[in-house]
Amino acid sequence: MAMAAAAGGNQVHNVFVYGSLLADDVVRALLSRIPQSSPAILNGYHRFSIKGRVYPAILPVENKKVSGKVLHGITDPELYILDEYEDVEYERVTVDVSLMDNSNKTQALAYVWSDKNDPNLYGEWDFEVNF
Repeated sequence: MAMAAAAGGNQVHNVFVYGSLLADDVVRALLSRIPQSSPAILNGYHRFSIKGRVYPAILPVENKKVSGKVLHGITDPELYILDEYEDVEYERVTVDVSLMDNSNKTQALAYVWSDKNDPNLYGEWDFEVNF
């Protein structure tokens, strides 16, 4: 859930990440810092591999779940950087996630694959195998 920051009326955001942004080195390269994070589960989605790519895609799929983490305190300028990184193939949406460290549910932004009928999506993507 977005909260107003103290200065300048900027928003801070929670962002659910599940692929290359699980790697602290990637996040640090993009944002010049590693935000606080919490392990999290996104219910009702599946993480697919994409033919010819090292990063995954998520789409809504009943009775599935995606493990990842929530990056906390992402500023508007940082969100813009993440939008550019994720490019036009992803659509930023608000999702409900379950935080693993305290069982709370929270809202977060997530990047969902925009082509629901993409023939290049297959199987299940695994961070340990792909990164």
